[in-house]
Amino acid sequence: MEVNTLTESETRAIIEDGITIGGKALNYHLEAVGHAKAFDKIYKLSKKDTIIEEDIKYLHKLFYSSIDLEQAGFYRNVRVFISGSEYLFPRPEEINSLMKNFVEKYNNILSKKHPVEIAAQIHKDFVYVHPFIDGNGRIARLLMNIILIISKFPITIIPFLLRMEYMNLLEKAHKNDKDFLFFIAQRVEQAQLDFLRLFSN
Repeated sequence: MEVNTLTESETRAIIEDGITIGGKALNYHLEAVGHAKAFDKIYKLSKKDTIIEEDIKYLHKLFYSSIDLEQAGFYRNVRVFISGSEYLFPRPEEINSLMKNFVEKYNNILSKKHPVEIAAQIHKDFVYVHPFIDGNGRIARLLMNIILIISKFPITIIPFLLRMEYMNLLEKAHKNDKDFLFFIAQRVEQAQLDFLRLFSN
């Protein structure tokens, strides 16, 4: 549920134009470049019929190796906490089993529910497992977009200005995920409208 310190426009400037952003630490620039590599990878993964743990770990390694090579692509071996949350994340020794169940669950329902609902739920459930030491929100959003791409929906982002609402809804979704699912559906709808506007000009 972490918040990316770079705004969407700053990240785009780094990725597309190679421009560094004044006042930002070097690791933010490296992370943005790694994130671009991870986005390239999800297009390849969207051509597969299943989600596997090795692909999830590889996505994490792509964007996190420039930040912490020892932790990149490996499940955490320490407890983690989110400030302000009343919920505890699973213990490290639970992660292997939880991730196995996670991939099995989504491989079994990929064709049984509406893809936007699946995308939102895979996003939420991954964040709740929180298997990596850091970067779980980013991986959750990448997994969400794999599901959307498979189902011919456009890449969908969470705008920086909505990050607080997004995090609050994730917290609320522990008890009832209806509002979080609706929030993701709204973001997908907005991505579709943006896509149509782009090609109507």
